[in-house]
Amino acid sequence: MQLIDIGVNLTHPSFANQREAVLERAIAAGVCQLLLTGTSLDGSEQALQLCEQLDPQGQRLFATAGVHPHDASSWTADSPRILHDLLKHARARAVGECGLDFNRDFSPRPLQEKALEQQLALAVELQLPVFLHERDASERLLAILREFRDQLPAAVVHCFTGDQRSLFGYLDLDLYIGITGWVCDERRGSHLHPLLREIPSQRLMLESDAPFLVPRNLRPKPKSGKNEPAFLPHVLQEVALHRNETPEQLAASTSANARRFFALPSILDTPVKATET
Repeated sequence: MQLIDIGVNLTHPSFANQREAVLERAIAAGVCQLLLTGTSLDGSEQALQLCEQLDPQGQRLFATAGVHPHDASSWTADSPRILHDLLKHARARAVGECGLDFNRDFSPRPLQEKALEQQLALAVELQLPVFLHERDASERLLAILREFRDQLPAAVVHCFTGDQRSLFGYLDLDLYIGITGWVCDERRGSHLHPLLREIPSQRLMLESDAPFLVPRNLRPKPKSGKNEPAFLPHVLQEVALHRNETPEQLAASTSANARRFFALPSILDTPVKATET
């Protein structure tokens, strides 16, 4: 049984000097392949470099490259060219993390929309899938995506935390849905439990979003306070429970989806550790 983590912020400073150990723990837990998330031009370049450094064989680590809506203020006339070059890297598998965040508004909304539209245009040009971020902006994101969707090969709304209306809007556009440890949070994630059953099996993927979103029902809690890809089997168990599937079934379908979406190579099977619940 294999798991693929489609979103890991391995470039985050909290992982400095620990990245090899984090990867080793992930593999030991059965997370056989990981997508490192690029959230800025510099961060995307670093993610691609980490793929080469930590996985010289090119079997386990791949990356996205893009500019997060929080960083949209940094988008300049040169950004599309720089990002285009990054996306031509052999380990680059998707455009993003890009999207809209109207919850924190760290960048002005018009700049968020401009950066998103130009990144979607790059995805169309290069025929790469898109790794999307959305907070409190589903209607506007859907409106922008409709202008590009027929030309995009695929897109995933990562770390989905929205309501039924936004979920159905994304599914109507034939998007993939990424689920994180948010679903394990009884304070703010329980509304996702019935929605999990509405996601077609061929459109669901799993992610840690590490070092963020430690599953709140994880026992024992990590002393570091950080999430890791090695905890993804715990998310698997929670999602499987609410979808009335076995963890084995869910691992097989989500990993197949991720491998297809990101054009990942096949890899020898590795066991997923049992998770206490």
